[in-house]
Amino acid sequence: MKTIQNPILRGFCPDPCMIRTGDDYYIATSTFEWWPCVNLYHSKDLAHWEQLPSPLREPGQMDLRGDPNSGGIWAPDLSWDGQYYYLLVTNVTTKKGRWYNTHNYMSRAASITGPWSQPVYLNSIGFDPSLLHDTDGKCYLVNMINGFKGVLVQQMDPETGALLGERRKVYSGSGIGCTEGPRIYHIGSWYYLVVAEGGTGYSHCVTIARSDNVFGPYETMPDNPLLTSDQNDLTAIQKCGHGSFVETQNGEWYMAHLCSRPNSARGSLLGRETALQKITWQDGWPRLACGGKIAQNAVPAPKDLPEVELPAMAEQDDFDVPALAPGYATPRTPLGDCVNLTVRPGWLRLTGQESMNSLHHVTLVARRQQEHEMQAETRMDFTPVCPEQMAGFTYCYDSMNFYLLGKTCAEDGTPVLELLKSDTGVVEDVCDPVPVPDGTLDFKLTTTPDGGMAQFYYRQPQGEWQSIGPACPTDILTDEHCRGFTGAHVGVYAHDMAGLHNHADFDYLNVHFER
Repeated sequence: MKTIQNPILRGFCPDPCMIRTGDDYYIATSTFEWWPCVNLYHSKDLAHWEQLPSPLREPGQMDLRGDPNSGGIWAPDLSWDGQYYYLLVTNVTTKKGRWYNTHNYMSRAASITGPWSQPVYLNSIGFDPSLLHDTDGKCYLVNMINGFKGVLVQQMDPETGALLGERRKVYSGSGIGCTEGPRIYHIGSWYYLVVAEGGTGYSHCVTIARSDNVFGPYETMPDNPLLTSDQNDLTAIQKCGHGSFVETQNGEWYMAHLCSRPNSARGSLLGRETALQKITWQDGWPRLACGGKIAQNAVPAPKDLPEVELPAMAEQDDFDVPALAPGYATPRTPLGDCVNLTVRPGWLRLTGQESMNSLHHVTLVARRQQEHEMQAETRMDFTPVCPEQMAGFTYCYDSMNFYLLGKTCAEDGTPVLELLKSDTGVVEDVCDPVPVPDGTLDFKLTTTPDGGMAQFYYRQPQGEWQSIGPACPTDILTDEHCRGFTGAHVGVYAHDMAGLHNHADFDYLNVHFER
């Protein structure tokens, strides 16, 4: 029997929403403060996934500037009504104190590749909105209530996004707590409400309720939840919850859900990822095909689906095409003229803006970390003219938690390398600055097999690698330490806090993950 290994989307791919149209499967995942908004993936066999351009990638479609770390785009919902694809997102602009500001929007397109309509505002009453395209042609907006106060349903005009009629609370939760991520599926004579509960940590789970009316009342499944994790077995995927159902063209059922692979110290360096479980139906309720409630590291592949191995993102990018491939991300906003792949063919040019700890304009091009053991390498050509300019290599979680190996200059103009560490916003030197010659430098980053430690290196091209600083603990780049949702990234970076628009050129970025 062929199996599918979990996670199917590895490294920072949380809150999956999976749909099928014909023979094509699509998953949309959260991006939080990273741009472009929403990561979108395509598969033919549920095992091999190719990243597509984001539906929300154009300037003006969404503004994340100033959004807090792990704010921004939460839990996208992707749906299809037979004519249009619909995408719902929440832009979380504040997430502290008593009130979250959670603004929900809808876009749609006739093709998954777009063009997508300008987002239409829906409401701000809670996050994780989704759509039910019912069998009678009506459309319903489903979302949770801020403060985890339950689930709302309201009819919606899919043409305009206008909300119609009474907004009704249909479910208060199963009692597990933190009811979020609601989706409703009309299957047979039942409306099935799928929600995430238990908080998006080690107690996360998938709860099921059903009703014979879209507005309820909804009855929680006996012996709920449907899915959770074995917290005593760290070889098993953890934090499993936030489910999304799909039926294959051959009548089999699967559920996509988020998960995590913490290392032995229970640090989630890779963030939350996407896994798959096979579902069967018993007495009108969904159940895991494997039996029990515990998420599995491997599940049976669908029958009679063609195995199509789609191309993954290349390990080495030589920057020899005029646009960045899907898979790269920047904080909060497109870089516009601050990123250029044509002015110096074969090189990525980054023009410096604000520093790493800004929530607005940061020149950083990054890739998510997909496995604990990683080696990343780049070549940089950069000439700083004042200490307020720096460019280099970063291993980062967010604006408050990162390592930065950067070339700058001392007050007397001597070029130096600095290795900086930011832990919850407190920035310090990992080691003394290292004088370096003018000209091109290579940078390298390696992590240990468990991802627990990282070592930085530098050299002149074709020279010998030299380590800089001690091995650095990566616990400051985990979800648990940062109290966030995004996982670690590696990338190339430049800032110019003198406002002189100095630039750094990068010849390649090579990122290898040891699976």
